[in-house]
Amino acid sequence: MTYPIEVIGLGAGTLEQLPLGIYRKLKAITETVCVRTLEHPVITALQEEGVVFHSYDETYESHDDFADVYEHIVNDLVERAKLRRIVYAVPGHPMLAEKTVQLLLEREDAVVELAGGHSYLDALFTALRIDPIEGFQFVDGNSFVRSELMYRQHLVFCQVYDAFIASEVKLTLLEDLPADYQVAIVTAVGTAEEAVRWVALEELDHDITVDNLRSVYVPPAPKNMQNHTFARLKEIIAELRGPNGCPWDKKQTHESLREYAIEEVYELLEAIDQEDDDGIIEELGDVLLQVMLHSQIGEDNGYFTIDDVIRSIVEKMIHRHPHVFSNGTADSADEVIQHWDRLKQEEKGDARRSVLSGVPKPLPALAKAYKLQAKAAKVGFNWEDPADIWAKLDEEMNEVKAAIHQGNQTEIEEELGDVLFVLANLARFYQIHPEVALETANRKFIHRFTYIENALASQGKALKDTTLEEMDYYWDQAKERE
Repeated sequence: MTYPIEVIGLGAGTLEQLPLGIYRKLKAITETVCVRTLEHPVITALQEEGVVFHSYDETYESHDDFADVYEHIVNDLVERAKLRRIVYAVPGHPMLAEKTVQLLLEREDAVVELAGGHSYLDALFTALRIDPIEGFQFVDGNSFVRSELMYRQHLVFCQVYDAFIASEVKLTLLEDLPADYQVAIVTAVGTAEEAVRWVALEELDHDITVDNLRSVYVPPAPKNMQNHTFARLKEIIAELRGPNGCPWDKKQTHESLREYAIEEVYELLEAIDQEDDDGIIEELGDVLLQVMLHSQIGEDNGYFTIDDVIRSIVEKMIHRHPHVFSNGTADSADEVIQHWDRLKQEEKGDARRSVLSGVPKPLPALAKAYKLQAKAAKVGFNWEDPADIWAKLDEEMNEVKAAIHQGNQTEIEEELGDVLFVLANLARFYQIHPEVALETANRKFIHRFTYIENALASQGKALKDTTLEEMDYYWDQAKERE
């Protein structure tokens, strides 16, 4: 069974601004009118004219969060509606920032009838002298996500009724806007107490008292304040590739950019190895630039856009993490990897018929050896005892020596390759990536050899005039200093 509930909007201003039809409807009601809060300009005037209200102000005091408050109000309204037809009055317009009305509309046991009421947005636009057609976002100060804020549009936070909420809004905005950015504190628009006060963002929560008629207005931010956003990056890349853009950027293709992609990744790895946070930031930016350039080339050619790239990875991450985004379970990292490989195989289908498929051909040989053996190990092609790998390494070393003894250059190359392949497998067994280990050795060699050069240079000596024994002396010295 369903029960009728009539919801009336009280508008945003005084009794004089209340629509005549709504005024007459309220005056004609002989029963008590339920109202979410008595804190509204027209309530006192209506009470003086004989309208009786039952408010839910005390409900706010008896619950810890708004969700419980709104749930309690809705449940009480439905229970009252079972006894008689009721009228429920809310501030402003019933369909603007009124969670209790939304919850009522979701109820299967309630039939909601909506009756007008001016939105306070009309008065707000008038007070601020803005036209929402330029772009407008309306946000609940109690519940918002920074990533969803659109700073290029007129931005209004409603229900900023105390210093705590004002502080939360301020701290979020400071992530994206300068401290001296001017914002407006707007109070009681449409009433005789209407006030618009402009302050620096950093002062937003200063001298804030409790007032449920307060909003905060953030004017559209100029482009130069949006340089940290993805939308701005996309604009820049499109402009660089546009008709009036950069000649170099405009001539690039997927093929011409290949070398830069490899170079930027290696520079990122170097910054990571050096534990250089600023360097990591810069090099990650360069890697992202490659992604954006390739995506813009795809868009210019009409094949794909950055949205397709993002959609692809988002859908992949959701599908391969059912333990996070669905009802799957995974209690360990190993279990996650197993699920990942299974789901990946399902996605690829017959496109990858070999266990070894999916290893990129341009991958450096040592990294490729590591990857190939890791894939083979997942299906059981793997030594369980490291002693067997060491024995295999001895076997391959003997074969290298035999090839050297025979003087067969082709055989030497092949057998040395086998040694490196076994070393890659040995590194994998001990959970060491051979490329990382070798790069560590490279850096160590560079450091020690540079030390030799500097030590000799300080004595006025050149490398070509120095004996191996003397160079070994400084090598050992560099090693001791490490």
